[in-house]
Amino acid sequence: MPVSQPAAPAAPHRHGGPPPHAAAQAVETSIEPCTGWHVTHSFYALDRGRLAALSAAEIAAGVEAFAATLDPTAPHAPRRLQTWVVPGHKADFGVVAMDPSPLAVDDVHQRLLAGPLGPALVPTYSFVSLTEVSEYVPTVEQYAARLVAEGEVADSPSYSAKVQGYAAREPAMRQARLEPELPPWPNACFYPMNKKRKVGENWFTLPFAERSRLMAEHGASGMKFGGRVTQLITVAVGLDDWEWGVTLWARRPDWLKEIVYTMRFDEASARYAEFGPFYTGYVAPPRQVLAHCHVG
Repeated sequence: MPVSQPAAPAAPHRHGGPPPHAAAQAVETSIEPCTGWHVTHSFYALDRGRLAALSAAEIAAGVEAFAATLDPTAPHAPRRLQTWVVPGHKADFGVVAMDPSPLAVDDVHQRLLAGPLGPALVPTYSFVSLTEVSEYVPTVEQYAARLVAEGEVADSPSYSAKVQGYAAREPAMRQARLEPELPPWPNACFYPMNKKRKVGENWFTLPFAERSRLMAEHGASGMKFGGRVTQLITVAVGLDDWEWGVTLWARRPDWLKEIVYTMRFDEASARYAEFGPFYTGYVAPPRQVLAHCHVG
């Protein structure tokens, strides 16, 4: 039987030492991020003309395939999967998907287009991003320094209690940003945003301490809505046309309006932020989404 031959040794680098690309070869490569998850917000409209061309049997099969594709408990589903009814003319429904693997996230989109209803689905907008822990979330040490700067006496009982409390919360707080749970609240909206680079209003030329101060003020405004609204900020720098994506979920729809309006007055937003299109959604299971759209 034939015997495999050992591979020929690589030619030595002519100047001695390892070849220039050896260090790069030693670094592990992956399509999954070192920390955090891939996130895609996808929005679709229904082509009524193409729907009308489908038979009743094709529509019935399409509803079943649609529900199976968007079932968050299915074996093929990404870690997080949610569907929205989207009113207005921008879209009919939206899908939020999150997973360490970008292919698991994109598979939802591909399954939808490959299904029986695929010819009648028109993608209208998408946003690709990653979950992250913002650089403005303070470490325990930074939080302690901030307390002193705000007037707390170092090592006082009040100071120690606050630092210990923050240290206990910090790991879960960071984990919640990297691997977020989807809140069971029915009202949602999504919008992309940038930080300005205009003369006199360039966020990226501000010192970190000033940016941190502005974001702390911005965060304090959002905390007033605790228990009523929750948010997820994902980063798209280098991945999409806008730099960040903001997803909000609320117990009541008017609270979405209130939090956005309130936070627009913070300097970080009023002076340095630019906003893209808003997509309002009402969380619903996939069959309910199609029923609302009068499909099936």
